[in-house]
Amino acid sequence: MNRFVCFCLASLAIALAVPGCTNNSPSRTAETSGENSKAPAGSRKIRVALLPKIKGISYFSSCYKGAEEAANELGIELIYDGPTDGDPRKQAEMIEQWTIDGVDVICVAPNAPDVVAGAMKEARAAGIAVITWDADGTNESRSFFVNQASAQSIGEGLVNAMLKDLGPATEGDVVIISADATSANQNAWIETMKPALARSKLKLATIKYPGENASNALADGRDVISKYPDLKGIFGISTVSFPGAAEAVEQSGKSGQVLVTGLSTPNDMKKFVHTGTVRSVVLWNTVDLGYLTIHVAKALATREIKDGTTTIKAGRLGEKSIVGDNVMLGDIMVFTKDNIDQFDF
Repeated sequence: MNRFVCFCLASLAIALAVPGCTNNSPSRTAETSGENSKAPAGSRKIRVALLPKIKGISYFSSCYKGAEEAANELGIELIYDGPTDGDPRKQAEMIEQWTIDGVDVICVAPNAPDVVAGAMKEARAAGIAVITWDADGTNESRSFFVNQASAQSIGEGLVNAMLKDLGPATEGDVVIISADATSANQNAWIETMKPALARSKLKLATIKYPGENASNALADGRDVISKYPDLKGIFGISTVSFPGAAEAVEQSGKSGQVLVTGLSTPNDMKKFVHTGTVRSVVLWNTVDLGYLTIHVAKALATREIKDGTTTIKAGRLGEKSIVGDNVMLGDIMVFTKDNIDQFDF
């Protein structure tokens, strides 16, 4: 064996003996599995990624405002990003990148739970805590869901608002303008709305799915107004479809004849409430939803909550209940001409 070969073999032996000289560092290997397998955060900043269904609309911007408040309060590094077109495949790509980056917690508002489930599971397998907020995902893809209100309270609240605005004895057609057909939260609300409507004298004529697209929502509103002559009301159950439906009613000259109610931020609906096209706006405090989500993320990163925990302390919100794996924000709010100007989100 010549001297050069001996020198190479000796160098290789030294390299293998020195820690850190190989690519087998245990920090984030493929063998690391199970959510929260990372060491608890100590003096370093916890990194939390917050993923909305769609970035750039007022609903999620107001949620981000609350998330920022909590992050500043807790000393958390907050990353906020999402697709501007609501594409769930782009959501999955962002989750995959944050997994590579090794953030501590990923908070997902899934637009299509089945599309993002794989990426969420991979993040959990890599030791990253994953929660859902605003909309839930598949159970195995997350640990907790930060729930703004129960599906029953939202669905029945929407129907009750419409019946109050129209009068409980009103007969005729109503339609629902949702978001995407794959949106888990909207679908859950619809399933609650159906039996509530069946107990009334109103008939559910159709359900439209314009996606998170304002132009499509406006077009669907115009379509149902022209198609159903006995139309009495439209439910816009996304923060995009509600103002779109209200705009369609006004453009059709049907204000006061066809009432619109649904889910949106007060700021987006004030003008329609003041013209009388909309009498009730149903929602929750979106700023508080973002705020609570970050408190839950921090509690997971520091292992303050786990399976079986029944309450969580959430800063200015006080103590919030955990029902199963749902962290409950509270109940719905109803905004009318009497109170809507008091709110700014």
